[in-house]
Amino acid sequence: MIKLLIVDDSALMRRQLTQLFQAAGGFEVRQARNGVEAVTENREFQPDVVTLDINMPEMDGITALSLIMAERPVPVIMVSSLTEKGALATFEALNLGAVDYVAKPGGTISLSLDVVKADLLAKVRAAAKSRPAKYRSLGLGSSRPTRTSPDLQPVKTLPSRSGPASDGLLLIGVSTGGPRALEQVLPLLPADFPWPVLVAQHMPASFTAPFAARLNGSCELEVVEAASPMPVQAGRVYIGKGGADMVLTRRANVLTVLPKPEDSQQLWHPSVELLGRSALQHCAPRHLVGVMLTGMGYDGAEAFSDIKRLGGRTIAEAESTAVVFGMPAELIARGGASLVLPLDKIAAQVKAWAQR
Repeated sequence: MIKLLIVDDSALMRRQLTQLFQAAGGFEVRQARNGVEAVTENREFQPDVVTLDINMPEMDGITALSLIMAERPVPVIMVSSLTEKGALATFEALNLGAVDYVAKPGGTISLSLDVVKADLLAKVRAAAKSRPAKYRSLGLGSSRPTRTSPDLQPVKTLPSRSGPASDGLLLIGVSTGGPRALEQVLPLLPADFPWPVLVAQHMPASFTAPFAARLNGSCELEVVEAASPMPVQAGRVYIGKGGADMVLTRRANVLTVLPKPEDSQQLWHPSVELLGRSALQHCAPRHLVGVMLTGMGYDGAEAFSDIKRLGGRTIAEAESTAVVFGMPAELIARGGASLVLPLDKIAAQVKAWAQR
């Protein structure tokens, strides 16, 4: 039985969410009307998971989250509106230690929770098994690699960050817990990093542009949302546009990244699997490096396993730092991980491969 605290200032939303989880079974539910009550209930009810609204009277969700994490850390799922303002507040919450978020499909007060029912149930159940406290306290140099592999063939480096992409290409797949993980990996890549970086982070359409802008402010590399066809350039990070899939193609023999409508055969978007498949189609496998970070499910595990099998290199985030060990675990289980590394070791390994 998962003890769940639902925090929302709307009585209608509290009732809908409570009914949703009670109908699913396996939940003991308690409610709070604002951030003040949320902090008290977290102390007294001691829930396993909290769903937390952002805009509330008396105390907003961001303030409540900071107090919850300081007093009694618990996995928190933010429930936010599908707006740019809602996205920025959500990223702030993730930075404070929230595990994940669910976007309200109908705005601040949603009457269409059925649209996100499966996603919400999956994320709350995954959060109950997550390890946010250890993840938040991760320090650089605090862990050692949990697995090593034999030396692999080096990837040819590129002469400058402003030139077109040549051989090296870094692919990153990530989902639950991803924004915070990316904020700990990408800023460690230097301005002269010689490869393009393509990131498939499961995220709604209204969130990826603010997220790319946020990363661009903290990274030495330029970070952009891949919202239109773009020639792939060395030293640039491309964030796949939400509500679409990001793939690689060649136009006039120039490697190009472009968004395409969501593929109905894929469960998650932007799809890591489609990104990996398109990279294999247009690039030599030995020139590819795939990094699989925290997330639910198995998106990209097959494509990244093929990258390794065909001569490329891959890294799976270690269980010790992953908020949710689903996606890295799937890659490891398929024999598709060249290395298994904690989050704080990944950027250094990628830089070492790029400099050979």
